[in-house]
This record gives sequence, C-alpha cells and structure tokens, in this order.
Amino acid sequence: MKLNGKYYRSVWIDESDKEAVCIFDQRELPFKVVIKKLRTVEQAAIAIKDMHLRGAPLIGAVGAFSIYLAALEAKKNNVENFLSFIEDCADKIKKTRPTAVNLMWAVDFMIAKIRDMQNLDKVIAVSLEEAEKITAEDAEMSRQIGIHGAKLIREISKKKSGDTVNILTHCNAGWLATVDYGTALAPIYEAFNQGIKVHVWVDETRPRNQGARLTAFELSQQGVPHTLIADNTGGHLMQHEMVDMVIVGSDRTTRCGDVANKIGTYLKALAAKDNGIPFYAALPSSTFDWSLRDGVKEIPIEERDSDEVKYIEGYNGKKIVKVLLTNESSNALNYGFDVTPAKLVDGIITERGVCAANEKALMKMFPEFA
Repeated sequence: MKLNGKYYRSVWIDESDKEAVCIFDQRELPFKVVIKKLRTVEQAAIAIKDMHLRGAPLIGAVGAFSIYLAALEAKKNNVENFLSFIEDCADKIKKTRPTAVNLMWAVDFMIAKIRDMQNLDKVIAVSLEEAEKITAEDAEMSRQIGIHGAKLIREISKKKSGDTVNILTHCNAGWLATVDYGTALAPIYEAFNQGIKVHVWVDETRPRNQGARLTAFELSQQGVPHTLIADNTGGHLMQHEMVDMVIVGSDRTTRCGDVANKIGTYLKALAAKDNGIPFYAALPSSTFDWSLRDGVKEIPIEERDSDEVKYIEGYNGKKIVKVLLTNESSNALNYGFDVTPAKLVDGIITERGVCAANEKALMKMFPEFA
C-alpha cells in the first residue's frame, strides 16, 4: 500500500543492510513515520510484546524473521549448539502474544524447516528464504481476500442502485496489520479501486485506539472516505440504517467459525444481528486454529497492562504524551480480545473465497484440515 505516495510493505529486509528487519513503529503513527530496524531476537520480542507492531498476520511474519535473526545471532556469538539456541529463541518469541495464532504457526513452521540442518550458514540462508516466502504468501492471501470480499460490497452496492455502501470496522485490520493490503480493509480497498462508492465507519478502538490512530490513517492515505466514531456509536448507527455491513479481522478463528478479535467485536456482532446487518470476518488461512472447536472456552485471551485503560496517549503538537483518565488508585481490567460465536458471523472471507461460519463449510473450503 501507499504511504505519502510511496509503496511500502509493513515488514521488509533492508537491501543495504541484510541483517536488519525493518518495520514501522506503529506507536508513533499517525503523527510521525518512524522506520525501526530489528537486529536481535530480543528487539523483535520487545517489538511484538510492546506493540511496536501488531496485527496477527504481521506478528506472524515478524515471528518468522525472528528465526532468521536468531540464526544470525548464533553465528555472531559462535554458538556451538546453534539449533538449541534458535529453538530457545523461538520459544521466547511465541510467548510474546498468546492470542494471535499466526505467530505460533509461523515460528513452528520455520523451526520445522531448519530442525535437521547441521550447517549454520545453510540455516541462515534457508530461514531468510522461508521468512520472505511467508511474507509474500501473506500479501497474496490478503490480496485474494480483497478480491473475494469486494464481491460482497458490490452486491450491496447494486441493491442500493450504486449509492454509497457504509461499512463499519473495528480495530485495525489493514496493511499495517498484515504484510500488505490487509484483511478487513482489503475488500474495502479493492471495492474503492473498482470505483464502488464506499464509506467506512472507523471505531476508535479503545484502549489503544488502533482505529483512530491506524485505520483512519490508512484510509486517509488511500483516499477512502471514512468517519471516526466512538466505540459505542456503532449500535446507534445500525438502528438508524446507517451501516450496510460490518467487516472485522481476526487474531484466531476456530474450525467451527468462532472469531477472536479485538475487544469490543462481540458487541458489534450482537448489534449487527439485532438489526439484520451482515457481519463478516476476513482472515487468511494462517489465522485459523484447526485444533479448536469452542472459541469462548478454548481461545486464550491476552490480559494486558491496566495502564492502557487508565491512561490515554495523544499528540500535543510536539510529541506523544500520556494522560491519566481516572483516579490513580482505581483498579482497571484490560482484556485484549473477545470471541464472537459463529452463530453471529454471517460469513468468513478467506483467500479461497467466502463461506459460512461453520465446520462443514470451512472443511469444504479447506479439506486438507478435515
């Protein structure tokens, strides 16, 4: 996607410095564009855990590159048992964010590729090659999600005789959350590029405000009409027929179609169901956890620092500052995600197409996991 008119992906290897994994430090957006270079596993772990980057597909891609960084560290430090060292690094990376399944999938995939290798230089070469394959595949999956999802938007546009399709989304599931294109935003970008009139209602997404800071930024960069709203506004808009569809991303989805996404998604799904508005989740196949059936009971929900609820960050014209919102002595609880049961999901948009949110439909689309 484009940033200030220039094409970027959200993670890449610096051509002039092959030992650096580059990301945008999303904590600085939209006020400042900062490119951060990750050179060690420790730096990658901090970047993932402290949300210098976020979004399940992007976390997975950076997790894959972390194995490459681990191999480089093993060589620099003359580690004798380098495979054991790399596996320890892999465990460290996997523990940074427990809900996003892409991270575990990518890291385990990388370890499986190098586990039996006896030559460290070959491990370095193969880990870089495989990490770059994962990023390329993620970008292509997102592109396909956009193509399939745009068909749903076009159908609504036809029913409205070409009038604007109003789409509500929650959190950030655009190119900043993936390698490129996005998940929930990919269909919107594709529809917009096809000339379909779209308008996006952007939830602010408390407590970290990824919608306000990232989704609105992305949409403005691409020229897509949008309006920022407080998180609790969506239900009112739905009641007054101001929302035509809801599209969200996912951090983990079960084989039966339960969708874990940013906290607050479940409430949007309930409001959509009550008002007869279609609710879709858009995600690549790497976001499915095929081992789980009951998302509410089985998906681990990350609990983050309560200060994210008690404080808010904003730009004062010179720098980003942190401001206390409540009594300093008050307790706060900060779950990062919730689970929307499959019965509230009208369809799942994947790189292979759109299907119903149930095991039978998903197994038909992904028979290799049946």
